[in-house]
Order: sequence, then structure tokens, then C-alpha cells
Amino acid sequence: MGFTYLDVIILVAYIAGITYFGIRIAGKQLSTKDYFLGGKKIPWWAVCFAIVATETSTLTFISIPGVAYLTNLNFLQLTLGYFIGRVIVAYVILPSYFRGEISTAYSFLSNRFGTPMKNFASGVFMLTRLAADGVRLFATAIPLAIILRGTMLVDTVSTEWIYIGSILVIALVSLSYTYVGGLRAVVWMDVVQLFIYIGGAIAAIILLGNYIPGGIGAAVVKASEAGKYELFNFSFEGGLSGFFSTPYTLIASIVGGAFLSMASHGVDQLIVQRLLAAGTLDKSRRALVFTGGIIIFQFGLFLFLGSLLYIFYGGADIPSDEIFPMFIIQEMPSGLSGLIIAALFAAAMSTLSSSISALASATMYDYLMPYWKGINADNEVAVSRFITMIWCLLLVGSAIVFMQSPQTVVELALSIASFTYGGLLGTFFLGVLFTKPQLRHAVPAFIAGIGVMIYVILFTSIAWTWYTIIGAAVTVGVGLLQTYLFDRR
Repeated sequence: MGFTYLDVIILVAYIAGITYFGIRIAGKQLSTKDYFLGGKKIPWWAVCFAIVATETSTLTFISIPGVAYLTNLNFLQLTLGYFIGRVIVAYVILPSYFRGEISTAYSFLSNRFGTPMKNFASGVFMLTRLAADGVRLFATAIPLAIILRGTMLVDTVSTEWIYIGSILVIALVSLSYTYVGGLRAVVWMDVVQLFIYIGGAIAAIILLGNYIPGGIGAAVVKASEAGKYELFNFSFEGGLSGFFSTPYTLIASIVGGAFLSMASHGVDQLIVQRLLAAGTLDKSRRALVFTGGIIIFQFGLFLFLGSLLYIFYGGADIPSDEIFPMFIIQEMPSGLSGLIIAALFAAAMSTLSSSISALASATMYDYLMPYWKGINADNEVAVSRFITMIWCLLLVGSAIVFMQSPQTVVELALSIASFTYGGLLGTFFLGVLFTKPQLRHAVPAFIAGIGVMIYVILFTSIAWTWYTIIGAAVTVGVGLLQTYLFDRR
């Protein structure tokens, strides 16, 4: 049906509205505590919704329906692991962040092992987040370019410039309210954007129910007959090798999902920053555990959408990442297309603004404030805003760099976090669960964990669901082995 002027108006109105309300809701920022932690007074339920929005990128919005289109509900097994991992973080790792004055996830490592460990871990986080979210920002332009092809823009603007334009618009809008309002603006805009993209998915489901003969009920029956609602995968085919190379077996999903969630929600500043903003351990714990239930619902919703798309298209051979965008541009009525594209922007901006704020906070708290005596109460917010702007520009540059890469490199970059998550999580385990490991043990263990993961990811067929647990196990094992071998009394 194409992208009409009504869709353009809806999209522009959404972008303008988000910018305006994000700036208005920010309030005064008098210190870095206000700017990066919302004064530690953000309601726990807002933190909860913001975390869900932050971890839901455009890739999730587009790709998860495609997963169900190609396969079934096996992917949903991961969310069970995600929930378990969050509960473990809430009761094992999170209490460490509320002992003393902790400003970033890596401040704990400074207290436990010393400043060099904090600087090393924070630097690894920055490089990983810069690359991973640069890819996500670029990937946002892919479905938008698909949607915009065949519109009024295609005759005058190349696809490459549509990509760059999408990247710049998302980055500038996200920067506007992040720059002015800091984390408070980011969190409240994340709450709004969560409901926008969930609403977009529900709208698509309702529309599919109207298009499919017999409605949603008939579609569910057909999808069930096609095996689309098979949830658990108990298979052990291919022996031990096949077991570890299959990503969505029940054991791999629950164990791997739990460890991935422990890393992403326990040691990544992107999420920890929001948990600290809740102000108390009890509120942070409540926010984190509730996200586990919301994630199960959200992924179930996206997968259900994918099963309906399978029935609508009759299982046609279509690239999975193009299924939902193709439905949007070809089948959605005027006005609703604009809403769905606004939902794409919402998912992208919630991740990007959160990343900008997390990177800037880690830079300020872990590197600048401890060493640069020129920062004081009078200028710390101005410096924080400048650092925020710099990180936004770096993320745009990262996204544009990935535009020049072949698709295989992009797919590799999407798993960048897997290279370092295991090492980070293992280092935190060394600090939280054991008393003997010191700095001289933790740094080599962290490096060993990353080194082993580089080999596993590049040179083995082990499924990605096992990456974090392998990296964490190697890090903890090497750290404890050093303690035993070299520090025996």
C-alpha cells in the first residue's frame, strides 16, 4: 500500500513529540548524580519498563517474528533462562552495588580488586558497547530502507543516503533529550517508547486477524498444525558435538539464557546504571525481577506475530528479516504504517539513548572524575553533556563504518558482546563469591576468558547460547587456579 503523506506526518509528529517531551520532563540537572543516576529517585516500575525498552532493539522488533516464521517457539525457552538469571543477579550480585557509594558497575571492581581492574573492565565495556550498538544503529536503517523503498524518496535519494539519514535522525533525536535531561529523560522516554512499540506489534496482530480467513482463531489452528507452537526442544541429536552446536535445546536455552542475563543485567553498565537509579536495593531488585516476566510476554508476543505472518504468506520462502518489513510496506493501511515505523524508531532510540548515557557515565565516573582535578561541582554537568555528545558522534561513526561491511561481518558484530560478557561476569563472580583472588589473579583471568572466547566464537561450531557460561567458567577457573598455585601458604 506504500508509505503515504499521512504516514510521514505521523512519523514526524512522533519524532517531534518525543524530542519535546523528553526535554520538558528532564527537570534541572545540578550534579552528575542527577544527570547520570536521576538523583537515585526514579520509581522502580519506571526503571523496570526502561530496562525492557533498553534491551529491545530494532533487531528484536524485526528479527523475532522472523524466527517464528522460519521455525517455532523454541526461542521462547531462552526467556525462562533470562528470568532465572535476573533472579540470581538480584540476590547475588546486586547487593554488592548498594554497599557504599557505587556510581557504575565497575566501581565495585575498584573496591574489590583495585583501580586497574575497574579501568580495564570499564574500557572493555566501552569498546564492546561502541561496536555492538554501532551495529544496532546501522541495523535500524536496514528495515527502514526496506520500508522507504518505493516511496517518494527513492527517485531522489540513494539507499545509502536513506541509511545515513535514518542513522542521523535517530541519533540526533536521541541525543537531544539525553543531552539535556540525562538519565531521567532517557528512562521516562524509554517508558513511553516501550508502549509504542508493543502497541505497534499488537496493531499488526489485529490487522493480520482481519486479513486471514477465519480470523486469529483459524490462524492459530493452522499454525499449530504446522508445528509453529512447539515450545520445548528435548532433543540430543548428533551426540555431544550436536548438543553443543544446537542453540535452542531446553538445557542450552535455560542455562545459556541464565548466564547471558546474569552478564547483561548484572555487570553491564547499560542496565546497572538504571538499577542504581532506583535508589535502594529493594526497589532495584523488584524492578529487575519484574523485567523477567515482561520479557517472557514480549518475546511471546513477537513470536506469535511471526506465526501469524507464516499463515498469511503461506510459508513462502522469504528472508526472515524481511518478513515483517514487507508486511508493513505492502499490507498495512495508510496511517498504521507510520505508527509501525514510529515503533521501529522507538525501539532504536530507547537502546541508543541508553547506550549514550551509560557510556558517558562510565567515562565520567571511571576515568575523568578520579583523575581530572579540573572537574568540580560548577562544571561537572557541562562536562557530562559534552562527553554525552562525543559518544553519540562516535556511535554514529561506528554505525557508518558497519555500513561498509559485508553482511557476514555485520552478523559477526551482532555477537560482539559474547566476546567479553563471560570474562566480565567471571571477574565479578571472583570478586563476589570468593575472598582470596586479588588483582594479580583477576586481570589475567579476565584476559584468559576473552582469549578463549575469541577462539570459541571464531574457530568452533559451539552455539552462541553457550558463549557466556564458557567465558565465565574459564575466567573463574583461571583466577582460582592462580590463587591455589601461587598463593599457597
